[in-house]
Amino acid sequence: MVHHIPPGDDKLRYCCLQCDVVFYENPRNIVGTLPVLGDRVLLCRRAIEPRYGLWTLPAGFLENGETTLQGAIRETLEEAGAVVLPEDCSLYTLFNLPDINQVYFFFLATLRHEDFHPGVESLEVALLREDEIPWDELAFSVVRVTLEQYFADRRDTRFPVRMFDLRHTPQRQLQATLTSSSSASDSIIPVPAAS
Repeated sequence: MVHHIPPGDDKLRYCCLQCDVVFYENPRNIVGTLPVLGDRVLLCRRAIEPRYGLWTLPAGFLENGETTLQGAIRETLEEAGAVVLPEDCSLYTLFNLPDINQVYFFFLATLRHEDFHPGVESLEVALLREDEIPWDELAFSVVRVTLEQYFADRRDTRFPVRMFDLRHTPQRQLQATLTSSSSASDSIIPVPAAS
């Protein structure tokens, strides 16, 4: 195995010179839901690292053979014991994290009932109103931005699909920049996010 630029490519790749095989490393896709019931959001408190004990939306890595929606529904069942149906879901936020080679997809999902329970990766799950969200105990910036957008959208009663790029500033602050929106009234501005 060598690390070099293969013929016809422009990026360093791991390659086997004996069999001419290129081993591509591509971004990891993380899929999840923003499950809501009335004015409450379902959050999970993590029972695994990274960020053990902090709160998050149900999400995880997309598996081979799944669509992004199938993966998000599976993760919601695995982490929160909650069943969401495809017809109750719509793409809501997409985050590009090129510095760590990840892409996050969150689907807005309407829960039909309060039947949920912690999965093996969750210490607890809870339906929380906006004023009950443990904002200082959220595990990931993508979760914070998604929740902030959702509660703002609830006040406006419109839920556009948004795409953000998350990057570190020269001062090592994480910054979310809105790069695309299905709503023409959304402007493209930086949105500060928790690290």
